Amino acid sequence: MMVARNRATMIDASRLIFIHGSDSNSQTYKATILRSLFPGMVTPDFTGSLSERMAQLEAILGDQTGWTIIGSSLGGLMAALFATHAPGQVRKLVLLAPALNLPDFTQHLPAPLAVPTVIIHGRRDDVVPLEPVQELARRVFTTLTYTIVDDDHRLMATAHKIDWRALLES
Repeated sequence: MMVARNRATMIDASRLIFIHGSDSNSQTYKATILRSLFPGMVTPDFTGSLSERMAQLEAILGDQTGWTIIGSSLGGLMAALFATHAPGQVRKLVLLAPALNLPDFTQHLPAPLAVPTVIIHGRRDDVVPLEPVQELARRVFTTLTYTIVDDDHRLMATAHKIDWRALLES
């Protein structure tokens, strides 16, 4: 088990999970960056409908606590849905251009959630609209840091610039 150390917090890489987007997999650019920084982190492949993917995620996370969940696009939606149903299992959420605008979230807007949440969203995102997601996030996540970057949906120009250690260890 690999543990990254920081003066503030220790991160157990086995409690880090990256959830990819809908037409993606665990070999994406972002997952590769994260695995290189945190060997041993969980980066599974998800398939099927959202409910099938959520069942796969729940099976992986089980009843373990202390998860830091990083989700991209549909993976961000999955991370948010999991946290709203099992907040006691989640230490932190990092959502990358999260698809919170989908009906699975908007039609059953969850109660305010106190899990520390960071959202990074590209101002040129043409897949997940920035403004509606930002508004929804402000309504749901009570401990929210929302960062808008000059990038598109995939965050390819941003992902390698993020200080992942500082972000995940805080």
